[in-house]
Amino acid sequence: MRRADRLFQIIEHLRGRASLTARELAQRLEVSERTIYRDVQDLMTSGVPIEGAAGVGYALRRGFDLPPIMFDAQELEALVVSARLVQALGGAGLADAAQRALHKIEAVLPPARRHELAAARLYAPPQAVNPRTTEQLDLLRRAIATRHVVALEYTREDGERSRRELRPLAIVYWPPNWLMTAWCELRSDFRTFRTDRIHSAELTARTFRDEPGKSFDDFLRSLPDCRGS
Repeated sequence: MRRADRLFQIIEHLRGRASLTARELAQRLEVSERTIYRDVQDLMTSGVPIEGAAGVGYALRRGFDLPPIMFDAQELEALVVSARLVQALGGAGLADAAQRALHKIEAVLPPARRHELAAARLYAPPQAVNPRTTEQLDLLRRAIATRHVVALEYTREDGERSRRELRPLAIVYWPPNWLMTAWCELRSDFRTFRTDRIHSAELTARTFRDEPGKSFDDFLRSLPDCRGS
């Protein structure tokens, strides 16, 4: 870890906590306590309002904060890679939002650090999802956000086509397919639908709210690995 990143991490660990000792900070950052003492002293000298002393513990003075854009190198790489995955696998709406977010981050980064955005070498192929599927993803994502019931025409595994009205609860990428978990009003039970088998989907005028036994948390609790937890 670069020293600049380590100094930032010290502030992050102290943020919102009563206090941390040098030993605790050293264990979290995998450095020696002597390094922590030196780093904390340098931060205090540069004006960061850290209170405390060696052997007692350190804390940030209440009210102090850093600009939220102070990402370290690994955080920047994670953001870039996440945006690329969204652009390759998500709907067009999320892909555009991911690109806008990266432009905003680049605009406020110090010039000396902007090259880090382009330095990430993890990519995802843009052909990973059928274009028709990405359109469905945008609509289903909007339905989940606005809590609208969706009318769906769907081809089952046996080839039969059915029409359902669903309460969409979540979308999960299970390679190589996107799956939608929903409460099916026809079956009065949870069902999972492959988005590549959706022929048409439209938002109805009906909205819904979580009801006991019909929420996504209820669905998770119904899974075999979650029972009894």
